[in-house]
Amino acid sequence: MTYSICAYDEKTGELGVAVASRFFAVGMLVPHVRVGRGAVATQAFVNPLWGIDAADRLAAGYAPMDVVNALVAADKGEANRQLHMVDLQGRTAAHTGADCVDWCGHKAALGVSVAGNMLAGEAVIADTLACYLDRANLPLAERLMTAMEAGEAAGGDKRGTQSAALIVHRDQPYPWLDLRADDHPDPLAELRRLYDVAHERFTIVVKAMPTVQNPHGWLERGGIDKEIREVDDRRKADGRESRSFGTPL
Repeated sequence: MTYSICAYDEKTGELGVAVASRFFAVGMLVPHVRVGRGAVATQAFVNPLWGIDAADRLAAGYAPMDVVNALVAADKGEANRQLHMVDLQGRTAAHTGADCVDWCGHKAALGVSVAGNMLAGEAVIADTLACYLDRANLPLAERLMTAMEAGEAAGGDKRGTQSAALIVHRDQPYPWLDLRADDHPDPLAELRRLYDVAHERFTIVVKAMPTVQNPHGWLERGGIDKEIREVDDRRKADGRESRSFGTPL
């Protein structure tokens, strides 16, 4: 009932997962990331514990295929489940249970894995992967969204649309970006809107937050306010309105 993509960008060190489904709040259960270790998606007759356990095992240094084999062997419901992942060596592994609803399956290349079930056809996965591989010039978040849109154009979830999510981790335990459209008629388009809104203010503020390397963060907000004004001025000069639903500041 879902398709997703897990990816590692070796140029930036970013890890990300994007997912879409005819299922409510898919971003709450499917994506799991451990910074500096790997990214996981658990779906179909979803077992959220698979996602948590798989990410923790990657963080402990296990190879992706060993993670998959261990989880499958321990779960009597594995035939109804789907799981895939990527680590920081670009290695991937996946499991599509024998009883997952057609079309179901997975494909991968170095540094990226795509999987789905209850899809319109194999082209959903194939086009998602092909688009991702063809967009190496884009930042990871945009590359993932564009790939998911290609999968949607190929038919996506055969039942329709409802929710989508995008999570990207940089070098901190908390995500750089975590966007969710939990119940929306066009959730991938909503992710695009949220991505635009995030760049009006949020991604600037994130740069000022405390980090493992600098646990105090920025101690003065003057630089934040200046950058926000500059972004706002450029947007207005380009004739673009804010896409935010927030009340004016």
